[in-house]
Amino acid sequence: MTWGTRLSARALLPLLGEWHGSPAYAALAGRIRLLIGDGRITAGTRLPSERELAAALSRSRSTVVAAYQSLRDSGHLVSVHGSGSRAVLPRERRREVDFARAAPPPVEGLDELLAGLAPCLTSALDGPAFDLLGNRALREAIADRYVRRGLATTPDEIVVTTGGQHAIALAAQTLVRRADHVLVESPTYPHACEALLRAGARPVVTPVTTAGWDTGQLVALLGQVRPALAYLIPDFHNPTGASMPPDDRVRVAEAARRAGTTLLIDETTADLSIDRPWDDGPFARHAHGADVVTIGSLSKSVWGGLRLGWLRADASVVHRLVQARPAGDLGTPQLEQLLGERVVRALPGLLPRRAAQLRVNRDTLYDLLARHLPGWRVPRVDGGLSLWAGLDRPASSALAQLCQARGIALSAGPRFGIGGSHERFVRLPFTMAADDLDRGVRALAECWAQVGADVPGPGPVVV
Repeated sequence: MTWGTRLSARALLPLLGEWHGSPAYAALAGRIRLLIGDGRITAGTRLPSERELAAALSRSRSTVVAAYQSLRDSGHLVSVHGSGSRAVLPRERRREVDFARAAPPPVEGLDELLAGLAPCLTSALDGPAFDLLGNRALREAIADRYVRRGLATTPDEIVVTTGGQHAIALAAQTLVRRADHVLVESPTYPHACEALLRAGARPVVTPVTTAGWDTGQLVALLGQVRPALAYLIPDFHNPTGASMPPDDRVRVAEAARRAGTTLLIDETTADLSIDRPWDDGPFARHAHGADVVTIGSLSKSVWGGLRLGWLRADASVVHRLVQARPAGDLGTPQLEQLLGERVVRALPGLLPRRAAQLRVNRDTLYDLLARHLPGWRVPRVDGGLSLWAGLDRPASSALAQLCQARGIALSAGPRFGIGGSHERFVRLPFTMAADDLDRGVRALAECWAQVGADVPGPGPVVV
């Protein structure tokens, strides 16, 4: 949503889910505060009027009036006579623990690459100020890595972007027309959904669990709906951690080819194997005539602050991406690309170090959850950055609200779904240091103990 967008009461209801509590105004304000905090209601969005929302909720207007006043008091709402009430982000408080961001620290060895870059920085001044495709040396390094992993690729099939999210947004802007059906997983990466919806997509949902995909249903949906695009995360899926088996990748690629569906494959987590016993290489190896656009990034495998990503596609799609790009930006910063080329060349040595660090953190988080939250269902994952923990009751949003009040950032399960689903899950990144994980899980356990056992079930799912 953009500044000035109006959110109707009808559209707000599925986002609220089950929010009931005592006093009612505080419970309602708390749920809206959570939605603003995690981005499901964006800053500048105009909320429904007090009268409209009260009627939709079958509550007294005084309840909504008090809830809105509470939101104004906490800095989450501004109201102007004649213009309504708009969501705002208050000044950010210091977070004691951040479970909302799955952003890893710099991988060991990145500092050495950065230090070695200094003598080469002035070379950037001899090249173009900006390049819509990206630095040629970086594109060659990315293409070479695809070749080494079994997928023939040329530099002209690579577009460098400012991170993986920029790659998703550019692909959505280029490949999706308004009202196109787009197949998405649920749960999935929420900012990808936002980019697709902003492009006008009509989502068609296929479920993913910690056990993986229902490939038969996914293949059937492709054949029945014939979506213009399908956005999938086949390696260490965000947030479930599942990986699609090689045989299923072949089936999905063939079904997409028959349906005329472009596969937008997010491989930003593909390099994050901890102890997965197999590596099938890039998904596009299975294309065999299917249209596959691949998203890659260094932000998850190397450092969250290194905002470098890319799109791999055939020449005709690359041309369309480059034609669409100037509306958003004119290229990725050149100095970051100089570092990126060296980082991509060094990945064979860097990735084992990342895996070792993630293994320690993952196992630490497993042990802490078993000790402090034994009632939660915690699946084993063999890669990625987070766990998709199952709760023993549908209270993910209630837990996130309590955590927020204590300075703990936590993304509720519905943040990763469409229409308020996944109240029985929370995503827990294991990108923090052991001491932070220990402090965070202890705080989670204390908050969970305060969540009433009689929390009602989630509201209706609207897709």
